[in-house]
Amino acid sequence: MDDGTEVEGGAGDTAVIPPGHDSCVVEEEPCILIDFTGMKDFAKKV
Repeated sequence: MDDGTEVEGGAGDTAVIPPGHDSCVVEEEPCILIDFTGMKDFAKKV
């Protein structure tokens, strides 16, 4: 995070990740992520 906080997750974990984050994968296996952010505006008629 912008404030230096670090959090590590693993398989099966869920998280709310606020703005100000950066990320990296620390294991050899691929990271699969499902992002629901912004779904309230997805395919919204403009």
